[in-house]
Amino acid sequence: MSLNLKQFPFESSLEEEALAFLEEHAKSISIPKKTILFYQGDICENVLLLTKGEVRLYIQDEGVESIDLYTFKEGEQCIVNTASSISDTNAIATAETVTDIEGYILDKESIKKLSTLSPVYQSYIFSLYTIRMADLATLINDIKFKKLDVRLLEWLQKRKEKSIKITHEEIANSLGSSRVVISRKLKELEKRGKVILYRGSIEVL
Repeated sequence: MSLNLKQFPFESSLEEEALAFLEEHAKSISIPKKTILFYQGDICENVLLLTKGEVRLYIQDEGVESIDLYTFKEGEQCIVNTASSISDTNAIATAETVTDIEGYILDKESIKKLSTLSPVYQSYIFSLYTIRMADLATLINDIKFKKLDVRLLEWLQKRKEKSIKITHEEIANSLGSSRVVISRKLKELEKRGKVILYRGSIEVL
C-alpha cells in the first residue's frame, strides 16, 4: 500500500526502513463525524494517524459535565491514544470525531516497534507531547484566572468564522460549563455588542 503522509511533518525525513514498516502495517480508515473512537477508561488497541478531519478529546465526570482537553487535526496523532496503547493503561479522555475523518491505524505492537525503529518518528511523538502539555497549561490557566465571559469570547474568536453554527450545549461541553450559564453569558455578550445570536448559530462581531 502506498501511504499518503504529506500532512505529517516527518514525511520527508522518515527512514526508508520505517516507511516500509508503515506501508506494511498501517491500515486505511474512514470514519463519519460524531463517532466515538474510544471512551475515557478504555485501553486503546490501535493508534490513529489522522490525514483528514478533526477529533476532539474531552474528559467527563460521573454526571454529564465535560470539558475539552484539546482537538487534533490532519498531520497529528493523539497523545492520549498513543500513551494508552504503548503503556496498556486506561485512556484519560474520550475521543470523538468532529468531522468525517480519514487516516491510518496501527495496532499497539506496531506503534511500539515503529517508536524504537525510527528516531525521526520518536522525535515527532515527543514534539506532540510538548504541544499538548502547553495546551493543557493554557487550559488550566484560563479556568483558574479568566472569567467565563472572557474565555467564551476568546473561544468564539478562535473559531475564525464570522458565523458559527453551534449549539449552546456544545459550547458548554467545550468550556466545562452548563448550557444555562453559557446561554446567559452569550446574552450578556450580545448586549455588549460582541455577538449576535441566531437560532442554531452565533455571529461574532
